[in-house]
Amino acid sequence: MPRRLTFVLSIAMVATGLLAGCGDSGTKPAPEPSPTPEASPPPPEPPALDRAALRTRGKALFPALPDEATNPANPVTEEKIVLGRLLYYDTRLSKNHDIACNSCHQLDRFGVDGEPTSPGHKGQRGGRNSPTVYNAAFHVAQFWDGRAPDVEAQAKGPVLNPIEMAMPDEASVLVVLNSISGYPPLFAAAFPGEQDPVSYDNMARAIGAFERRLVTPSRFDTFLDGRDDALSDRELAGLETFVSVGCIQCHAGGALGGGSFQKLGRNVPYPTEDKGREEATGDEADRYFFKVPSLRNVAKTGPWFHDGSITVLADAIRLMGKHQLGVDLTRRQISDIAAFLGTLTGEPDASLVAVPELPASGPDTPAPDPS
Repeated sequence: MPRRLTFVLSIAMVATGLLAGCGDSGTKPAPEPSPTPEASPPPPEPPALDRAALRTRGKALFPALPDEATNPANPVTEEKIVLGRLLYYDTRLSKNHDIACNSCHQLDRFGVDGEPTSPGHKGQRGGRNSPTVYNAAFHVAQFWDGRAPDVEAQAKGPVLNPIEMAMPDEASVLVVLNSISGYPPLFAAAFPGEQDPVSYDNMARAIGAFERRLVTPSRFDTFLDGRDDALSDRELAGLETFVSVGCIQCHAGGALGGGSFQKLGRNVPYPTEDKGREEATGDEADRYFFKVPSLRNVAKTGPWFHDGSITVLADAIRLMGKHQLGVDLTRRQISDIAAFLGTLTGEPDASLVAVPELPASGPDTPAPDPS
């Protein structure tokens, strides 16, 4: 696994389908019409670039991913990971026993569900896209508006959200957990010495600890580690373009994003009715600000942007160039950047992704409630 990272601010491609948070409330804008540059033949291969110079610059801008995102308030232990993985997949934490964390953040689909917005209880949908959970624990905050400070706090929200998992209250969740005989011993092992280890806070801590190991190093890291043939000439040209046009203003750091909030439409206004971070803070100065997403696995996490309105990666690149940088990227630049972004597709630990066998329900486990 790669090494530890420090985050730098990153550019508002306010789009990715990894929070590590579930879908948010909000209102969709009308997406801009797209010239779909991908429909044209790709430009010719670029000339060879200085790999050593690009590696040196890349290592300075994009520190290596560590094995896990640490939180001193919730140290990661194997016992927490075992419990958190079960809870992440358990649909009994939802009112109708049909939705789990993995429903919207599918670990075998790069941490997303491929939907513009995710279906919740009774098929309800929020107004914001569910971002990938992979590498989300490295972010400065969770949810598009940053209303949760970390993945532990984020894990509490969707379970009680009436649009998402719709459990009526924390007490109802504890009734479910205590009714499943396999869970209390796992909570006791994960949180030793506590008088009542089965708690709503500990449920969130276990899920958070599990998510802190969902790290996906990629070919890009292999290149930065010294392997010249890890990236093609076109991918290296994309890296050079990504840096030179200014994407690194916001998409730097090991996760290539997640470290700041940026205004959507910083240079050219972007059409959206979603007020972004203002909905969480109540501060008008935060209007249209969103957390910058990580670009790790971005080629696999569409549709993109806070509302999931963009379905072609090249369009997302073009629109970010226009609205965030104030430049009209050429077809060649868009193609090269897209090639570079493809190198950020990584692989998580297969043992974490594997669907676990959940502990059996007990005679007192509440029945599904579709109401």
